Amino acid sequence: MLLIFCAGLLLAQEPEKQDTIKLKDGFGSPDQVDNALKQNREPKQSVFDLGFLQGYFDWKDSLAKRTGFSYNIDYTGAYLWGSESLDNNDAGGGMVRFYSSWDLVNRGKSNSGAFIFKGSHRHKYGAISLQELGFELGYVGMELPPFNDDKFRLTNFYWRQRFLNDRISMVFGLLDATDYEDVYMLASPWNGFFNLAFSTGSQAMYLPNDAALGIAIGAYITDNLYAIANISDAGSMPTQPLETFKTFFTNNDYFKTIEIGWVSSKEKFYHDNIHLNFWHSDGSDVTASLPGWGFVYSATHYFGNKWLPFIRGGFARDGGTLLQKSLNAGTSFQNSQGGSQLGVAFGWGQPNETTFSEGLRDQYTLEIYYRLQLSTRMEITPDLQFLVHPALNPDASSIFMWGIRGRLVL
Repeated sequence: MLLIFCAGLLLAQEPEKQDTIKLKDGFGSPDQVDNALKQNREPKQSVFDLGFLQGYFDWKDSLAKRTGFSYNIDYTGAYLWGSESLDNNDAGGGMVRFYSSWDLVNRGKSNSGAFIFKGSHRHKYGAISLQELGFELGYVGMELPPFNDDKFRLTNFYWRQRFLNDRISMVFGLLDATDYEDVYMLASPWNGFFNLAFSTGSQAMYLPNDAALGIAIGAYITDNLYAIANISDAGSMPTQPLETFKTFFTNNDYFKTIEIGWVSSKEKFYHDNIHLNFWHSDGSDVTASLPGWGFVYSATHYFGNKWLPFIRGGFARDGGTLLQKSLNAGTSFQNSQGGSQLGVAFGWGQPNETTFSEGLRDQYTLEIYYRLQLSTRMEITPDLQFLVHPALNPDASSIFMWGIRGRLVL
């Protein structure tokens, strides 16, 4: 009944002319700082807005125009409950983030350069963090994986430079792999799917921690064909970010990727995107991960400026991944740009035998969420999941989950 009600709200929204999201960083994910700042400034359908803060938002816009310095502060809180568990069956957590982009070279022009920063305070509400809940239920997978209990943590501290009339973009410094790896529109744990199976890497890709020292370069080979290459520290520690300089140059444990992709146009990088990403990890004693390699794939296409169906998945050989094989499909529906969004996905996954043990049963995951856009700066997202054959909980044939997430951007 809840889902039918949410779908009715979505369909009842007044259609309006819309365009696809114009990327500020042509290769970055929706959560890459430049892109997140741009999206949060765009008008959205509103149930109510924070009119009493308009003076503050005007001051921020004025600051960006005068100095090139743009920033956001946001807070996201979430809660999840599962019907079966090995121990704890619910978890909650929150995160406050500060992220900024300071255009210092060729501001407002092609081939610009900017300093990018993102830091956060991550905290749990109860006995366990949201990141741990999946394993507590006996499920091989993570729910809202960034929501741990690390307290203060660095994510980004890097320089972004564009070349050749913005056909090439390079970032170097302390990086977050999810900013440029396996990018697609619904990957964000802040406003997309809760389950990592439907996010970056489809749980079949090794993802180094945030604040990993490295370099990534993306280039448009033609107007439709692009390539992205990366090398970064495989054993970074975001709570001790300076240690990555030691581990990068001393341990020589690296995470390397190359991605080849096709887009219908640069403006539809999120929406009409087919790519194949090959990765290799040397493993790391810091993260207790084994060496390994694999690939992930993704195909999305935007229909009628409303529907965004996708097929995604991957294969891993060792590497400390959660799954060694995965295949997912789903869609989102958004009646108008900036309006509320309905997301549905179904996936199959085979647990990685070197990460866990041989003989674990395959898992199946269904997730449905509805992101209600309360205003340009506020959203709330109820979420339902059905987990079939949780691999680490043989006594449970299935687990039902429900959750909710709220976000405020200032």
